[in-house]
Amino acid sequence: MDAVDFQLGAGARRIVVAMSGGVDSSVVAALAAATGAETIGVTLQLYDHGEATKRAGACCAGRDIRDARAVCDRLGIAHYVFDHESRFRTQVVDRFADDYLAGRTPIPCVQCNMGPKFTDLLALARDLGADCLATGHYVRRVMGADGAELHRGSDPARDQSYFLFATTAQQLDFLRFPLGALPKRRVRELATELGLLVADKPDSQDICFVPDGDYASLVKTLRPEAAAGGDIVDVAGRKLGEHRGLVHYTVGQRRGLDLGGAPEPLYVVRLDPAERRVVVGPRAALAVSAARLEAMNVLGPLDRPLTAKVRSMAKPVPARMAGDRLVFDAPEYGVAPGQAAVLYDGDRVLGGGWIAETDAAAIAA
Repeated sequence: MDAVDFQLGAGARRIVVAMSGGVDSSVVAALAAATGAETIGVTLQLYDHGEATKRAGACCAGRDIRDARAVCDRLGIAHYVFDHESRFRTQVVDRFADDYLAGRTPIPCVQCNMGPKFTDLLALARDLGADCLATGHYVRRVMGADGAELHRGSDPARDQSYFLFATTAQQLDFLRFPLGALPKRRVRELATELGLLVADKPDSQDICFVPDGDYASLVKTLRPEAAAGGDIVDVAGRKLGEHRGLVHYTVGQRRGLDLGGAPEPLYVVRLDPAERRVVVGPRAALAVSAARLEAMNVLGPLDRPLTAKVRSMAKPVPARMAGDRLVFDAPEYGVAPGQAAVLYDGDRVLGGGWIAETDAAAIAA
C-alpha cells in the first residue's frame, strides 16, 4: 500500500479521520491505520435517521453511515457518529435558501466545510485527544518557510481547493490531506486492494441535501416567498417578460428566460430581490472589471500579481487585490454575488473571500 506522510515528525499517536462513507475517506482511514497510530473514524450525521435512509445521493446519512461503520469494522478501528442535523440545517441548508432569496448564488459546500466539516470536527478530534484530523479532500498541505500552506490537489480533475479557501491557518496546522498527491484512479485501486466494500461506490453529488438536483423546489419549500414572480427587464429597465421566482435564475444564465423574439442572446446580468426583477442583457453586459470581497480568509501574501477563480468550474485568471477589491487584468464574465473568489499563487492557495458586489466593465459595442 502507498506510503503516506502525515507530517507528524516522529509519528502520530492518535489520528481522527472524517468519514463520509465514501471511497475517499475510507481509503484515508486505511492509510491512517497503516501508520500504526490509533485511528478513530468519525461521521457527522447531517439528517435525521428516517429522512437519511431515503436520500440516495446524500452523504453523511443513511447508507453512508452504515458503509463508514463497515469500513471501520474491517480495519479494526473505532467509529463514532455524532448528530449534527440541527447545526447543519442552520449553518448550511437555511443559509442556502436565504442566499437564493436574496438574489445571491450560494456555495453550500464551502459553508459545510467552514462549519460542520472542519470547525466542529476539529473540536471533536481535539476532544478525542487526536494529534490531527485527516480528511479525503483532494488538496495538498505543504510545509513552507512560515508553516503549513494549502495547495491544489495534484489531480486537476479532482482538485477541491476552491471549496476549502476558508480553511484558516490554525485549522491547517491540525488538518491532513493524504489523498492530495494521488489521482482518483489510484485511490479506487487502493480500496480494491484493501477489500473495502466502497471501492466501486459512486461519488456523492456536490450538494448532498438536494439529491434530485431540484434546488428551486427545496428553496420554495423552506422559503415559500421564493415562488413570488416578477418582471424580467433589460439593463435600461424596460419590461421584456415575467418570471416565476428569482430562485430559478442565476447570474450568467441564458436558458429558461423564455423571451422569444430578442434580436440577440440574452443573459441574466443581475437579480434585484427588492423589486423582484430579473435583469437581462447581452453577453457584454456580464463583463466585470472588479469585485468587492468580504469575510476574507488570508493564507498568504496578497500584495502581488495573482490568479483568481470566481466559480468552481472556472479557470483562474490574472488579477490583483486593491484593498477589499479584486481587480481583474481583463474583463471577467459571470461573476455572481454569493460565490467565492479564491486567490492563488501558482498552486498555492493564498486565501479568498465572498463576492459581495461587482463593478461593470466598459466594453466597446
